[in-house]
Amino acid sequence: MFQDFSVQSRPEFGPPRLAELRTEMAKAELDGFIVPRADAHQGEYVAACDARLAWLTGFTGSAGFCIATPDQAGVFVDGRYRVQVRSEVDLAHFTPVNWPEIKPGVWLRDNLPEGAKVGFDPWLHTRSEITKIRADLEGSGIALVECANLINVIWADRPAPPMAPARIHPPEFAGETAAEKRTRLAADLRKQGAAAAVLTLPDSICWLLNIRGADIPRNPIVQAFAVLFDDGTVKLFAESAKFDADLHTHLGDQVAILPMASFTAALEAIEGPVLVDPDSAPIAVGLTLSDRNTKILWARDPCILPKARKNAAEIAGMRAAHHRDACAMVEFLAWLDAQAPKGQLNEIDVVSALEGFRRETNALLDISFDTICGAGPNGAIVHYRVNEATNRPVKPGELLLVDSGGQYVDGTTDITRTVAVGNAPAEARAPFTRVLQGMIALSRARFPRGVAGAHLDALARAPLWTEGWDYDHGTGHGVGAALCVHEGPARISRVSDIALEPGMILSNEPGYYREGVFGIRIENLIVTQTAPAKGDKRDQLSFDTLTFVPIDRHLIASELLSPDERNWLNAYHAQVLDQTGPHVSATAKTWLEGACAPL
Repeated sequence: MFQDFSVQSRPEFGPPRLAELRTEMAKAELDGFIVPRADAHQGEYVAACDARLAWLTGFTGSAGFCIATPDQAGVFVDGRYRVQVRSEVDLAHFTPVNWPEIKPGVWLRDNLPEGAKVGFDPWLHTRSEITKIRADLEGSGIALVECANLINVIWADRPAPPMAPARIHPPEFAGETAAEKRTRLAADLRKQGAAAAVLTLPDSICWLLNIRGADIPRNPIVQAFAVLFDDGTVKLFAESAKFDADLHTHLGDQVAILPMASFTAALEAIEGPVLVDPDSAPIAVGLTLSDRNTKILWARDPCILPKARKNAAEIAGMRAAHHRDACAMVEFLAWLDAQAPKGQLNEIDVVSALEGFRRETNALLDISFDTICGAGPNGAIVHYRVNEATNRPVKPGELLLVDSGGQYVDGTTDITRTVAVGNAPAEARAPFTRVLQGMIALSRARFPRGVAGAHLDALARAPLWTEGWDYDHGTGHGVGAALCVHEGPARISRVSDIALEPGMILSNEPGYYREGVFGIRIENLIVTQTAPAKGDKRDQLSFDTLTFVPIDRHLIASELLSPDERNWLNAYHAQVLDQTGPHVSATAKTWLEGACAPL
């Protein structure tokens, strides 16, 4: 099993560790210290040695931070984690804070006096992040100061950094050689007047060099830093033991592999101008360059947008991965439909079975994230992870939300299906249908070039809004091609101003959550494409669906669907049957035929 079910949150350890942190704060003459979820690479997932937030507080979510003062410890979490955090931290010592509604700078003003000093590790925070906090502190007399990482000081048994071997990403799935990418991006640097670009995001580096790794569970990346120069050469800062002879040959003599520990010295020696991403690079990078009076061009990581615009080979690989994954999902759903109503399954049984069906493809490299499997009220915990302590029976008459995905050599998948166990609860049918209508509306969207995710987000929410409902997470995130399941910069969210472009792959996942009762989410992946000519032939974009797995028709209040929505759903299920039916077992095909019957 890739997924384990051990209890990772230990809230009882939080208070003594917080006391140790406060002791170190006093020694350093600090009135506060910020502990982020992020590592130096700003990834959503972190290695065990970088899980400082979880180690201190017990909170295991993929986003958030803690600010500790002498008498307060706020744990800042967004809407996905507001239920989860209350069960994972000691509420007598840690106070959940609704973020981003409450900004850290505002919170600090409310909790610290004038003249207070708040420390932060400059390798774990970006320039943009620190700039925003400082702006909110302006006039307060409270200062943010760079300092050593105090968690590292008190974490006696901190694990060693990961040392998983790297591997070559096959050219037939990359669609472009690493040399071609380096040459293309180097030309872009010259156009911007940059002599070099500092790369700190491992998925950017892996995409650029056509390599993959396993340093972070669920994410096929190599932890590294890199500098891309305007002549197309690269200095790659990573542990050399991860690279075998074949990888050295693959990288060639234009890519030098250097120790990670030499990165700071290399920054000190770079001649500018140097491009640095203020939103992803540690502020320490900018400080190091500034100390040497090196000119900095603050601009987006040059790999970000090219990586997001998937080429034909990457899209083909993603389609193949989704077809393979859909067959596993259909086998799983047929099994679940037969077994769950018997009342003998629990959440761990379901997660284990689903991973088993994916493994039977003989192509699964990893799961793309820990499967979210929430039965009944656990489904209302948006990023719920079942463990041995929370494992709940799957009860007839309840809903079961399963959000999962696989990592394959040719692509990355992410799919959510909410199903009724036995008879569908009557109170869930209207919310389920409104969520479905939102998913359909986004799937069918047609829009001009230049439109961003913020412009489209309301399409998925509008059916829920008519009932006075909503959900506290984005509607969609970018997805990497055989890379990280969450990929920037594009997303479908009220705060996303990145224009969508052909080749961008996104999730489409509206939801509805009734705390203590059930959760509903339906998710497909979609690829942005040039829309077929229509009307006065304006240049427009649309989405093409990658995910073809049945949606539980027993939960649909068909009387709420418009004729167009009904037609879309019937056409979708016809495609599911056509694409998946010939490639599953006879038992699964029989189930699939019923699941895809027209409404």
